[in-house]
Amino acid sequence: MYIVLVNYVKDESVIDGLLEGHRAFLEEHYRAGIFQLSGPRAPRTGGVILARAGGREELAALLAQDPFAQAGAAEYEILEFQITKAGKALKFLLEG
Repeated sequence: MYIVLVNYVKDESVIDGLLEGHRAFLEEHYRAGIFQLSGPRAPRTGGVILARAGGREELAALLAQDPFAQAGAAEYEILEFQITKAGKALKFLLEG
């Protein structure tokens, strides 16, 4: 399992102009079962994505397709971890 920290490196106006494409990118990978949770950070300096991918390189290649990445508007930090315990609402993450 991976936590992706998305860090904006361009102005909010640039980010806002890319949001529609970014949201379509997220939706595509939710449908594929890769992204599990996501949302903006508070304050709005980036976002967080919880992802299940085949490997770090695969996830990095996928994130490079994000409109934020393609426009040079965001950078990504990928943190890998092993789930060993989950609350009731997230028990599904322990499967597979």
